[in-house]
Amino acid sequence: MSKILLTGVDGNLGSHAAELLLKLEAKENLIFVAYSAKALEKYKAMGIETRVADFNYYEGLEEAFNGADILGLISMPFVGPKRQAAQKNVVDAAKAAGVKKIVYTSLVNAGDETNPSVEKKDHIYTERYIEASGLDYIFLRNSQYAEAMITNYFTYVHLDNVLKNSQGDGLMAYISRKDCAKAMAYALHRGFEPQYHKATLDINGLELMTISKFIEYGNKATGNNVSYKELTDEENYQIFDAMGVPRTTDGVFKKDSEAPFSSDGMVTFAQAIREGKMAVHTDDFKKLTGDDPISVFEMFSHSDEYQIGERHSKDK
Repeated sequence: MSKILLTGVDGNLGSHAAELLLKLEAKENLIFVAYSAKALEKYKAMGIETRVADFNYYEGLEEAFNGADILGLISMPFVGPKRQAAQKNVVDAAKAAGVKKIVYTSLVNAGDETNPSVEKKDHIYTERYIEASGLDYIFLRNSQYAEAMITNYFTYVHLDNVLKNSQGDGLMAYISRKDCAKAMAYALHRGFEPQYHKATLDINGLELMTISKFIEYGNKATGNNVSYKELTDEENYQIFDAMGVPRTTDGVFKKDSEAPFSSDGMVTFAQAIREGKMAVHTDDFKKLTGDDPISVFEMFSHSDEYQIGERHSKDK
C-alpha cells in the first residue's frame, strides 16, 4: 500500500480531509503534518504517524516528508511571493525525500493567462513548478468556496439586506470547502490509479449560477430578504476597507473576521467572475468521489455548518 502524507491537518480544509482519509485508509498508511505539535495531538493519540513542519523554511522538510509516496499539498492562505516560496519548498523537499506524487489544491481556470485573479498567479506558478519537477501530480482546480459567500450573505443580513460586490452577472459553480476536502481525500486514496496520472481536475459545485441566484437560494432556505447590488471594483475595495480588511495578505487580519482574505484577492476574484473567467462546470468531482456536490440550498439550510471560519497557517 502507498504511504499517504497530508499537510495542513490543522486547517479548515485539511482537518476535514484528514477525517475522511481515516475512513478510506488504514491508519498505518497515513502521515499527518501540521505547523504545531499541539494540532497533531489527537491524531497521535489515535496511533497515526505525525510530523511538524513549517513550509516557510526548507530546513527539516525532507525529513518530514521521508517515507511518503503521495503528498497532499493544501495551498497556503497568503498570496504572492511568500506563498510561491513556501510551496516551492514543499515541492523541492518532496522530490528530495522520494515522494512520487503531489496532489495540489489549485484554482478554477488557473491556466488562463487572461484570468485577472491575483490568486491565480500563485496557483499556476505552483502547478508549473510541480510539472517541471518531474513528479506525478493531480491538480484539483477548486471553484470558489460557497462558505465564503454564505458568511458574506449573513454579513449583509445583519446590515441592510443588500449584498454588494463587483461580480455582476458572472457565473460560478460554488462548492463547499467540505467537498474540496473530500476531493483531496479521494485524490490521495485513488492517486495511483492510471486515469489520475498527471491529471488536472475541475472541482466544481452542483451548478453554475450568478450571485443573484445564490442569494435566491439563501433567501428561500433562511426566510431572509437579501437583494444584490453591483458595485465597481473600486467601490468594492472601499467596502472591504471600511470592514478593516487588509488589501494584501501582508496586512493585519482581525480575529474572527467575516472576510479572512485580502481585498486584492477578493476584488480581483470578483472581476474574474464578472468577466466569465470562472464559468467552469464539469463532473470531475463525482467521477472522483462517487458523490454529487452539496447544493447551495442544502448549505444555506444548515448554514451554521457552512461558515468560512478563521485563517490558520501563517507566512513568515
